Amino acid sequence: MAKLSSKDVLWAGQFSIDEIELILETAKRYEQALTAGETIDDLQGKLLATLFFEPSTRTRLSFEAAMQRLGGSVVTVAEAKSSSAAKGESLHDTIKTVEGYADVIVLRHPQIGSAAEAAASTERPVLNAGDGAGQHPTQSLLDLYTIVKEQGKVDNLTIALAGDLKNGRTVHSLADLLSNYDVNFLFVAPPALRMPGEVVERLRAKGIDVEETDDLSEAVKACDVLYMTRIQRERFEDPSEYDRLKNAYVLTRRMLEPAKDTLTVMHPLPRVNEIATDVDELPGAAYFRQVANGVPVRMALLSLVLQ
Repeated sequence: MAKLSSKDVLWAGQFSIDEIELILETAKRYEQALTAGETIDDLQGKLLATLFFEPSTRTRLSFEAAMQRLGGSVVTVAEAKSSSAAKGESLHDTIKTVEGYADVIVLRHPQIGSAAEAAASTERPVLNAGDGAGQHPTQSLLDLYTIVKEQGKVDNLTIALAGDLKNGRTVHSLADLLSNYDVNFLFVAPPALRMPGEVVERLRAKGIDVEETDDLSEAVKACDVLYMTRIQRERFEDPSEYDRLKNAYVLTRRMLEPAKDTLTVMHPLPRVNEIATDVDELPGAAYFRQVANGVPVRMALLSLVLQ
């Protein structure tokens, strides 16, 4: 039987299919309990520390909401300048300090590999809430949960990931997680922002069909799920390069006219201008439902690692 007790959650590729199914089933149970207005005290007396050294709205608030919905409590560092990191304290020392206060740690940090470094510094479970342009495994789990709810299945879907695939930790994680299923990928990006080669190689080594293109209009016609991402200003060293690429893809309602009636449009948010607001009213526009799914999925993760 799959168990996640005391485990770290560092990258999407770490999960077995049994562990994924356990997380999804647990999230569904919690969502049903929340919908029914039930009081949940599974983590009463437990304390979560959220350490966010990069900006966040959805991930931080949904983790904190999840812990409180479970009957637990939260302490938080909402930005680097409000912590001793601003004084030069190492991540190792920060984590060693926080483990004395909390039962589980959620970390967002600008450095790739920071979550693994944190996990090596403590016996407390560490959940990676984004390590720079690396991974965002809890986002990929709520994305998968959303796909299942919206499409009713995962196998045999064609999934298009579009936008900044080079720097997008959400798409790196989602691609790895979905490689456990029988899916086809369309990677839609300008040449300068293509999916990293190592991600593509991992997928193809597992027998996953991957097509790379820069044509969003053609991808829209072929896919069952369209996962849009923003061009990330904060990942560009050259502002002029960002300005050149920032409007590479803008999804409009008109562009979706030739799409399948059952198309699901997703976005990890925040959006800037890559999905026009006239798309929001379409039945398949799932991105705000996707956001809400973060609470039961993160409830499931917190409960499972603290069992």
